[in-house]
Amino acid sequence: MAAKGLQNVVIGTTNLSLVEGEKGQLVYRGYAIEHLARNATFEEIAYLLWYGHKPSLEETKTLRHQMAQHRALPNAAQTILRDLPRSTEPMDALRTGVSAIGAATPGTNIDIDHALALTAQVATVIATFHRLRQGLEPIPPRANLDHGSNYLYMMSGQEPTDAQRKMINAYLVLLADHGMNASTFTARVVTSTGSDLYSAVTAAVGALKGPLHGGAPSKVLDMLDAVGTPENAEAWIRSALARKERLMGFGHRVYKTTDPRAEILREIARTYSDPNLFKLAQTVEDKGLEILHETKPAQRLYTNVEFYSAAVMNAVGLPRDLFTATFAASRTAGWTAHILEQAADNRLIRPDVEYTGPMGLEWSKA
Repeated sequence: MAAKGLQNVVIGTTNLSLVEGEKGQLVYRGYAIEHLARNATFEEIAYLLWYGHKPSLEETKTLRHQMAQHRALPNAAQTILRDLPRSTEPMDALRTGVSAIGAATPGTNIDIDHALALTAQVATVIATFHRLRQGLEPIPPRANLDHGSNYLYMMSGQEPTDAQRKMINAYLVLLADHGMNASTFTARVVTSTGSDLYSAVTAAVGALKGPLHGGAPSKVLDMLDAVGTPENAEAWIRSALARKERLMGFGHRVYKTTDPRAEILREIARTYSDPNLFKLAQTVEDKGLEILHETKPAQRLYTNVEFYSAAVMNAVGLPRDLFTATFAASRTAGWTAHILEQAADNRLIRPDVEYTGPMGLEWSKA
């Protein structure tokens, strides 16, 4: 019997992250995500994923310096971004930008130097395109800011507030890796063919773009806008489910209990987001779970990471159509770590498929 969507099929091993769907746990190289989100910087997480151990203060300082030195884009990539229509979707611009960086980068060996350079540059691609589509000149990166703070600075030219800095760092930590998700699997498949790091990440961006993977956070805000008020939540949800519509930010392919990232983001949103938006989101979550458990008790549905990501990214000040691209700015660290791991012990990923078509047909000449 074929496993549709590779459901429950184990395709390899990894030392990078563990997703325990039944227990609601996420672990990066032995460290629970709850501890990391509260105590680690994104640069420390990137180091942990790439090198396999918690960095010392000196190692963190060195990595932060290295990433800062690689933030600028090749001239060819900047030119291509300038030539894109302003109506281009941000994920399409990011996909094009990553590919352009690869084409302009001499030597495409799969190594940590290329991994950290591309992780630094992805944030610059997003910010550069965002400025250009507004008719504004890109803002050069600043080496004295951390990865998340520099990303926000390149958007507006203003240093983020302490609250914004804390929110974006926690978000980047939470989204850096997540087992064998669709985009990570895509990156590993491309790597397994002997292709290069930039091709693998370009393919991963394409996978993340899809609304069934990373393309849904902005739709959570659209849903909350449609609900309007906490008092309208129950009626709106029942009406949407009667029309067979999905509740955005509810349910996960792996988690059969609460997504641990959602719990952390809920508390961040409670602390920093607009109180009215948070009250609305919390009411929609409570009513949505109540109704889903009533109408679909066997499906074990809970809110996922995207639900409160929307409120947090809104509080950070990012346009909603940049939410998925910002997801990619974090996940590039995880993608490149998986690419390194795949390349280090490679075997071509080539699954089989069950043929269900006809047999025995004869082809005669016309």
